Amino acid sequence: MGMIGGGPGAFIGPVHQIAAELDREIELVAGAFSSDPGRSRQAGEAYGIDPTRAYADVPAMLAGEAARADGIDFVTIVSPNHHHLPAARAALAAGLPVMSDKPLTATLAEAHELAGLVEVAGLPFGVTYTYSGYPLVREARARVAAGELGAIRKVVVEYPQGWLAGEASGKQAEWRVDPARAGLGGCIGDIGVHAFQLAEFVTGLRVDHLLADLGAVVPGRLLDDDCAVLLRFDNGARGVLLASQIEVGERNGLRIRVYGERGGLVWQQERPNALTLNHADGRTEVIHAGGPQIGPDAAGRTRTPAGHPEGYLEAFANLYRDFAALLRGEAAPLLPGIADGLRGMAFIATAVAASRDQAGWVSLTI
Repeated sequence: MGMIGGGPGAFIGPVHQIAAELDREIELVAGAFSSDPGRSRQAGEAYGIDPTRAYADVPAMLAGEAARADGIDFVTIVSPNHHHLPAARAALAAGLPVMSDKPLTATLAEAHELAGLVEVAGLPFGVTYTYSGYPLVREARARVAAGELGAIRKVVVEYPQGWLAGEASGKQAEWRVDPARAGLGGCIGDIGVHAFQLAEFVTGLRVDHLLADLGAVVPGRLLDDDCAVLLRFDNGARGVLLASQIEVGERNGLRIRVYGERGGLVWQQERPNALTLNHADGRTEVIHAGGPQIGPDAAGRTRTPAGHPEGYLEAFANLYRDFAALLRGEAAPLLPGIADGLRGMAFIATAVAASRDQAGWVSLTI
């Protein structure tokens, strides 16, 4: 793996390295970690790679690795959103598959361009919608698909955080509130898109209409930091998506509830090793990660016995395990790809425009 972004002070770069290397199928060996050559070298030292493979920029990495017999097999993009398209374009042009952090790009137009490039290149492309890697999220998806809840009627997905309730200080905060680097969405693009993808992933349904109310609550902030979106799904089900980064005291409280004709389910990211099923006859069933009740999708991505918690890093690693399968020419049907990334950008763009224009209910089109 070669990494683009993830320089000193980055949160997500080390997460990608740990996750990618967890199952010993992938190794980080090169990177253009920063636009500053000195900081890129510094990051290379921290990641423990050969100093000659910590490059000054992306073109240098692609050229240097192409000249090696043991050059990189793919790139992972962990830089701020405005770098995603140019980095992916360069990698695909060099014949390299790509794993990209979300959201796919900074704008919907860029996402369409990238989707076209991926189609022409015919190379594996993954998007790290982390929460779809949790075993019990995959179990929830399987149970819905098997009809255990009956026809889906209501979906509620919430993603509260509080870390941007005050001044956005520090590397991780500053770029997320800067339209030049984050793109057209703030909270909606950072975590709202995770909630959107999770709702579609678990239910197997597609959002086709939405009504959005996005706000910049902190004075002077240029991008939204608080979001409320009503959803309509293609089977007629209704939904609610709430995402906020100004809810003081909240950490990473992603939660999804799905209700059908015969039952409902609940999964929470901060308690990821339990999936609750509520049945119409009054029974409540708790499915535990690693337990005997889980199906093949969840069991195939569980590493420890029941009662030995797995969490964020392991879920992230499941996406990399899926991507390694793609690189071997195998199937990885649950790995989010370019189509999921494009849907996410369409959701962001539609919600931002609908809220700004106070347009009421609008169609979500790709």
